Amino acid sequence: MTLNLDRRLLLRAGAFGLAAMSTPGVAQILTARGFTHGVASGEPGPHSVLLWTRYVGSGDTKLRCELSEDETFRKIAGGGDVVASPAHDNCAKLVVNGLAPGKWYNYRFIAPDGSMSDKGRTRTLPVGEVDRFGIGLFSCSNMPFGWFNAYAHAASRDDLDLVVHVGDYFYEYEYGHYPENPMAGRMIEPANETVTLADYRLRFASYRLDPDLRRLHQRFPMIAQWDDHELANDAWKDGAENHQSDKEGPWSIRKAAAEKAYREWMPVSDAVYDSFEIGSLATLFRPETRITARNQQLDFGSVMAGKADVAKALADFRDGPWMAPDRTLMGTRQEAWLHGALAKSAKSGTRWQVLAQQVVMGSLKAPLQMGDLVPADGDPKVRQALMAIAAAARAGLPFNMDSWDGYPAARERLLRAAREADCNLVVLSGDSHNAWGNELAIEGVAAGVEYAGHSVTSPGYETYLPALAPAELAKALRGANPGLAFADTSRRGYVSLDLTPDQVRGQWHFMGTIARHTTQGTISEGLSVKWNERCFAKA
Repeated sequence: MTLNLDRRLLLRAGAFGLAAMSTPGVAQILTARGFTHGVASGEPGPHSVLLWTRYVGSGDTKLRCELSEDETFRKIAGGGDVVASPAHDNCAKLVVNGLAPGKWYNYRFIAPDGSMSDKGRTRTLPVGEVDRFGIGLFSCSNMPFGWFNAYAHAASRDDLDLVVHVGDYFYEYEYGHYPENPMAGRMIEPANETVTLADYRLRFASYRLDPDLRRLHQRFPMIAQWDDHELANDAWKDGAENHQSDKEGPWSIRKAAAEKAYREWMPVSDAVYDSFEIGSLATLFRPETRITARNQQLDFGSVMAGKADVAKALADFRDGPWMAPDRTLMGTRQEAWLHGALAKSAKSGTRWQVLAQQVVMGSLKAPLQMGDLVPADGDPKVRQALMAIAAAARAGLPFNMDSWDGYPAARERLLRAAREADCNLVVLSGDSHNAWGNELAIEGVAAGVEYAGHSVTSPGYETYLPALAPAELAKALRGANPGLAFADTSRRGYVSLDLTPDQVRGQWHFMGTIARHTTQGTISEGLSVKWNERCFAKA
């Protein structure tokens, strides 16, 4: 078997035997041959779809791919040959063309010895008028925090046509760091932080053994984009908060390794950003807002450090660096592409312009009483951080500089372009671990809405404010943010959207638990936006 594994892992296996490895899944990664990780599909078009599998042989292995409109594969509708190579961690990807639009297909891969992969199901995008289209939205799945019940719940549905993952598909931290007390049965590999190509590959292999994630990929095509944790926390174009060049080498090498592993293991093309037409119903845009051109995040700590007059320091920061017109998440080239593509979509008569990207776009300021939300006997570090956030709010500043709030000039350019093009803009996002329904505006004029998804497992504000009732926090946040129509800061899950020509209905699905492997107790709350209104419908 050919695998580019970290030397530390091989030493563990040799010294203690495979039985001493942390989970049966790791032994499976090290010893498995043949089809090891199921199948996946992605980036569908009206006549094409990208298909993925992984096959471990004795070297390069030619696989045959088949698509059929029925599960018996009596009539083959398309396919082709593809090589699974150790040079790509034995992953194989193939774009199949010549398919009919708006159709479900079954697919499988066949090895030279006649063995077959799991059967997958995928769908091409429709053309012309479309009455309805369903999308599932996911982000922030940290395996040691709990079970991927959100994936399981979505995988059991028959009303979704496509799933979108806007990042933090896995987390790069070493085992036992985030969380400090991992959940039993949710081991990841490698146990160390992912830094090398071998590390990133093994982390993907570890996650993709999860049966719920595997089932989600098996049943739906996915449009995916990385966020920061597929590389390192709070990444930007030239570095990351969780990267120390003196210990971990040049950022460029780590970034290249992470991107290579991502493109090997995910059902994605090499396009950094792209768009997808869902007939005349919607254009779905998939920009890249994290590492291609993003300027480094601003930091409140450095603004206030050593300043006798904190209010003045924050005001100077607000009027200077924070509002700088050259600060960008996407870069000038990608901004020009997206602004032009939004206008082209709207001008063509397409009903909705759906922007699926990584970080929260709506502006979120902290309540002025934020520092008082921690009990007197609470964590002093949390209180200190909240008091700093409250001071920023008094200066008219938002609290998350890693979101679009840290790049207000870039956000204004985007919303202005959407509004001037007469778009019906629906923004999808993740990253924050919490659920937000934001109304987006430019100079007081409605520009669109945002369904910001909560996490699959990663913790929200309930972790940092355990003594505060989530409903009270949500109420305080809505009071401080007139554009915030919905907030939930304590529950995990995913979002689904039902698109029709006249409205988009989005629902936040909240899992009853992630501590047990079950979808029982799931509840949902939703908001709708009617075409040409650009704000949520009032209850």
